[in-house]
Amino acid sequence: MKRTMQSTAIALISGIAIFGAAQAATKEPIQPIQAAKVTNPGLVELGKKLYFEPRLSKSGFISCNSCHNLSMGGTDNIPTSIGDKWQQGPINAPTVLNSSLNVAQFWDGRAADLQAQAGGPIANPGEMGFSHALAVDMLVSIPGYVAEFKKVFGTEKIDINKVTKAIAAFEETLVTPNSRFDKWLKGDKKAITKDELAGYQLFKDSGCVACHNGPAVGGNSFQKMGVVEAYKDVGKAEGRSAVTGKDADRFNFKVPTLRNVEMTYPYFHDGAANTLPEAVDTMGRIQLGKKFTADENAKIVAFLKTLTGDQPSFKLPILPPSSDKTPRPTPFSK
Repeated sequence: MKRTMQSTAIALISGIAIFGAAQAATKEPIQPIQAAKVTNPGLVELGKKLYFEPRLSKSGFISCNSCHNLSMGGTDNIPTSIGDKWQQGPINAPTVLNSSLNVAQFWDGRAADLQAQAGGPIANPGEMGFSHALAVDMLVSIPGYVAEFKKVFGTEKIDINKVTKAIAAFEETLVTPNSRFDKWLKGDKKAITKDELAGYQLFKDSGCVACHNGPAVGGNSFQKMGVVEAYKDVGKAEGRSAVTGKDADRFNFKVPTLRNVEMTYPYFHDGAANTLPEAVDTMGRIQLGKKFTADENAKIVAFLKTLTGDQPSFKLPILPPSSDKTPRPTPFSK
């Protein structure tokens, strides 16, 4: 009886501790990333193949993973991506990691969700340089894809809607839970160091959390680049105004997620900041009107590095071979 009472007491104390940690986490402006829950593994597996499929491009060389490389934080680590015929892209490739948490897709938010986004690059002459019709024709010519689409969708008919639905389903799994900061949020106070915690406090006290909040630490609003001090843009992107047509939205961009930010350099929509210290310094000045000291900058950077979570880990897909009827890529056509 005594042992039962002790066990009950221990369980009660543990439960209170867990509840207390959860309550503490909810009071913070940042919440932990939750692991992905796969409800349709067949659709996700098909989407994974299509994500890595270079034959969805005119050149047969560019895939989704070319610009959103899952070995490099879901981006390509260059200022702007390389498109069809080595064209220079107009804007920095945002990370695909945790992109399902975004309020919208692309820097200007022109795609409402991941499925709407997935079809854009395929038909963009400056990116994959193909068309939706040609992409579907390519897939239809490959028996392996026809069989897999039938297995997943219950029909041999392939269309761009099914293609983008599958890609989006795979991308929804690309979340990065279990960062050291998430562990701290859940109650493990030893998960981050004293300096990292001081950096988080600076991050909050300075006003960074006004835009960088929520599970993704950003991605949930559009903000003007250059609130206090004008930003000298090295690119040609207009921001949200290209979608809304409103001059008031000029240079308003989707706030990027700061999850895994140590891996997603260079920074900003134009890729102008090469390092995290440079990015922190610039954002402090132009957005907050604050000049961080070297020590403050270093502590904020230290905090930002605690946001790196578990990277997607899976077996690379083996893509079905082309048939004799599959149109051949034209990477060097003029």
